[in-house]
Amino acid sequence: MNSGLPQHDPRNDDPVHAELDRRAREVADQVIAWRRHLHRHPELSNREEGTARLVAEHLRGLGLDEVRTGIAGHGVVGVLRGTAGGDGGRVVALRADTDALPVKDLCGADFASETVDAEYPGGPFPVSHACGHDCHTAMLMGAATVLAGVRDRLPGTVVFVFQPAEEGPPVTETGGALAMVEEGAFADPVPTMAFGMHVTPYPKGYVGYRVGNQYGASVLVRITVDGKQVHGSTPWQGVDPMPAVGAVLTGIGQLYRQVSAFDPVTVTIGHVEDVGRFNIIGQTVTLWGTVRCAVESDMAEVRDRLRRLAEHSAAAYGATAEVEYLQPVPPVHNSGPWVAAGLPTLRRVAGQERVTETGATLGYDDVSELIARFGGLYVMLGVQDAVLDEAGVPVPAKGGRGLVTNHNPHFYADDDTLVTGVRLHAHVAYDHLRGALVPEG
Repeated sequence: MNSGLPQHDPRNDDPVHAELDRRAREVADQVIAWRRHLHRHPELSNREEGTARLVAEHLRGLGLDEVRTGIAGHGVVGVLRGTAGGDGGRVVALRADTDALPVKDLCGADFASETVDAEYPGGPFPVSHACGHDCHTAMLMGAATVLAGVRDRLPGTVVFVFQPAEEGPPVTETGGALAMVEEGAFADPVPTMAFGMHVTPYPKGYVGYRVGNQYGASVLVRITVDGKQVHGSTPWQGVDPMPAVGAVLTGIGQLYRQVSAFDPVTVTIGHVEDVGRFNIIGQTVTLWGTVRCAVESDMAEVRDRLRRLAEHSAAAYGATAEVEYLQPVPPVHNSGPWVAAGLPTLRRVAGQERVTETGATLGYDDVSELIARFGGLYVMLGVQDAVLDEAGVPVPAKGGRGLVTNHNPHFYADDDTLVTGVRLHAHVAYDHLRGALVPEG
């Protein structure tokens, strides 16, 4: 008879798990302090100098075997070689992203950011950790502390990866996870698993996972529409690029009807850039946006249709358009075998009732470059005042602060939940190294 209780799993009997939890509780206050410091001092993509310095100093203080800095800009990698022996030869890469966003901080906390970056391309910009990367960095710093304390019980190697420019570097620069790969950050040792998490508007302490694409495929798009500049009083003597821009913006709404409705796509123009004044018909208008696809195989068709829309719309008004696709990011794919291998660990850490399958999202995360190469998992960690409704959808908890999406100026994260993230990193790492979190087949 099935009692409805979770079946006993011998993988959960290891006494080291309790030791990891004890050490995580001991470092919890320091993790919160790191998070608040990072939140107050955010840095944009490829400018994470202070963050990298804080991380590197902490890792060096732990006595790791290696601490490498300056990788792909301000990337930091720490290597901890366990001394417990064993012949598994496993290497787990734990990853956190470190960059902030050009978004004003309206979270309401007393450690809110007042930073403004006046030198960043396109700025000045207010800067904040409106996506929660301050939490990611602090949690992984805490996990490094925990795991360094049990080095003698680790039968393998842990690689702590603090990655810059996840939000995308300026278009004239390189950066992010792929740049770290190309600079050899994972050449020695080579991971046998990559793991990471993202804080999200789910109930505090809940862990969300998805079999398949946890995040979608993404690419940045730049559309440059060129006309012929002329005085506003004689438009017939020039070519106005604005009507063509209007046609492109309107036509994008029809792209959704030209690909399968069963696999979502989005095409978003987030910024329109013009140089001119009220009485001049300008030469050039630049549109900046993003294309997202739930299924990567749709990306080529959407890109082609957007290119044709821009070029033909511009031609209809006597203008020209150039469409460029930059910084492509593949989807974050959690395979079924990796999820099955990881669920016992996730449930041990968060509790059976707090591990839930999430819906699809068209967000992106370039941790996909690591998961695709080395295998592994990427999960969501709930950090807000929420409950799940009958359909499993997060809704605001009564009397709480509400639900606020990532990238919103009011985004917030609960400090007390960060210790769960520390424990997740530590348990996943240990379980993989001892051979308990390994996909079958």
